[in-house]
Amino acid sequence: QVQLVESGGGLVQPGGSLRLSCAASGSMSSIRTMGWYRQAPGKERDVVATITSGGSTNYADSVKGRFTISRDNAKNTVYLQMNSLKPEDTAVYYCNAKGWQFLGSFDSWGQGTQVTVSS
Repeated sequence: QVQLVESGGGLVQPGGSLRLSCAASGSMSSIRTMGWYRQAPGKERDVVATITSGGSTNYADSVKGRFTISRDNAKNTVYLQMNSLKPEDTAVYYCNAKGWQFLGSFDSWGQGTQVTVSS
């Protein structure tokens, strides 16, 4: 079992910043990819940003230049720095991790953290 615990969500005004954190724990050999996804009310869950163990990153077009994903492999933790937030960034943000454990691969999700951008 691999558990992901997110933190850092909240209410922020447009143009503000937030930093999300997600720590992975449990039985795992290695984490290949960590990422952030978001789901707004009535919409599907979409990828926001991902990062590999080697540091390669990918971003959704809507967040490029505003969000930065980073990772501390020693702490099995991924971060999402969100700047210049817009009301359309309002969503539940979910952390995801994919990798390997003794009995095979894993694909785990966190419980989600609410981000609300509103004046």
